[in-house]
Amino acid sequence: MDYKRALLLILIIAVAAVYIADITGMFAKPGLTEANTSRVLAASEVRNYQGERLSSVTDFRENSIKGPQHVNMSTYRLEIGGRVATPQSLTYDEVTALPNYGKVVTLHCVEGWDAKILWDGVKVTDLIRKAGLLPDANTVIFYAYDGYSTSLPLDYIEKNDILLAYGMNNVTLPEDRGYPFQLVAEDKWGYKWIKWVTKIEVSNDPSYRGYWEQRGYSIGGDTGSPFFG
Repeated sequence: MDYKRALLLILIIAVAAVYIADITGMFAKPGLTEANTSRVLAASEVRNYQGERLSSVTDFRENSIKGPQHVNMSTYRLEIGGRVATPQSLTYDEVTALPNYGKVVTLHCVEGWDAKILWDGVKVTDLIRKAGLLPDANTVIFYAYDGYSTSLPLDYIEKNDILLAYGMNNVTLPEDRGYPFQLVAEDKWGYKWIKWVTKIEVSNDPSYRGYWEQRGYSIGGDTGSPFFG
């Protein structure tokens, strides 16, 4: 083999190696870093709905009490108890098999930012009615995987068709947004939008104070009112 042919062969081998590397990279499954998760979400989530411009799934600040939680779905159950006739212990699939609803609701955080999202989920009333409400029920308490809790009046939940969401902007609720379930507490400050919900307790105690309420935040949590005091 002469000198020129040897150089040409080396060049062909080098180009082929680069091509193979590029093809391999296209089909590789990178780790879910914050950067590439954002790119995947941006490519698949809905950003406009019925003429409304929506915020992105990534337009949220991380301000949970213990950081994003990882829930073991092989053992996960949504517990529903308290002032009910038949306590429930539901798998994720059993919850999501209930009638699905979607609505655009804006979360207003006490830190001064907000995010308008198309939420998909089930009505909280469908869940608690499945358990059978007792006559003295007037409050619903929500508990999270990280120990967080908050409460809302039963009549507010019924009148506003409050959702327990498992999707946002047509993508599955991301882990840092509360997977498997986040409460969509519309017209309430963000601290009422509890994430990683594991338990719903129907109560007859309207004075129940959750995590931030014990620290001076309003029990009502209405966005039209001061959140502290």
